[in-house]
Amino acid sequence: MNTVRQTNTADRESITPAANPLGLDGIEFIEYATSKPQALGQVLEMMGFRPVARHRSREVLLYRQGAIHVIVNAHAPALPEGEAAGDKPVIAAVALRVRDAAAAYRRALDRGAWAVPSRVEVMELNIPAIHGVGTSRLYFVDRYDQFSIYDVDFVPIPGVDPRPPAVAGLHFFGVVQYIGNDRVDDWSEFYRELFGFTELPAEQRFGILPKGRILQSPCPAASRFYIQLIEPEAGVLDVEDDEGLQRVGLGTADVLATVAELGKRGVEFVESRGVHTEDRGALTRTWLGGVSFELVHDERG
Repeated sequence: MNTVRQTNTADRESITPAANPLGLDGIEFIEYATSKPQALGQVLEMMGFRPVARHRSREVLLYRQGAIHVIVNAHAPALPEGEAAGDKPVIAAVALRVRDAAAAYRRALDRGAWAVPSRVEVMELNIPAIHGVGTSRLYFVDRYDQFSIYDVDFVPIPGVDPRPPAVAGLHFFGVVQYIGNDRVDDWSEFYRELFGFTELPAEQRFGILPKGRILQSPCPAASRFYIQLIEPEAGVLDVEDDEGLQRVGLGTADVLATVAELGKRGVEFVESRGVHTEDRGALTRTWLGGVSFELVHDERG
């Protein structure tokens, strides 16, 4: 007797969405720590950012363009373990948008993350954070839609446009992280286990500096961002203290037009045999001993 096995035709092309255990929804802000906030502020303004608010009780400024927020922290101590910021600005923190900050924080700790002790003062929000690479922190923020963290902790600067437009549609694309020798699998596991990041296939590389391993966040497509892990060059002695967040990647639909617009503002770009501006991306010069930005072609606005 002939029999016909029944199958569910819907299962043939079912697509399992990538796990997003924390409800990640993009980057809320990047924080720099520095003892020279005015010098860093000049760099940010060249890049199209504008100072829009001051912290109520700390020496901290909020810079904004479009949906990109950058915090400049000159408050002492600006770094974990009571460390003061130095002359060379460093990326001290990345704030991640999540569905529920308290739940995300608990889940991260349950999976081995290290808590950053809170130093909340009067009239300040308690934003949970864990230790990231080097001395950096990873914050969890769930107030970013109708009501934001800046409504509580910051006071608008009078006479300043609170919503300055982004230069050529610039938006967060990701961050570049320098790691130690033979540490790429360790850091990949860190981001996979805690946040649900996945490794990007080699054929899907971005920009003009495609070294290392690129991890893709599990965010919705509109807010997706990337972390690029880069080990030392072959033969270079590993120094553990060199691990840290190196630079910020900004997306733009038209790299060459954005480079031209930023050039009018005084921004210089690296032009060498190995690195040069093209429609895939561009790299700014380095300011203040450690601040640079990478432009990456990205159609999202």
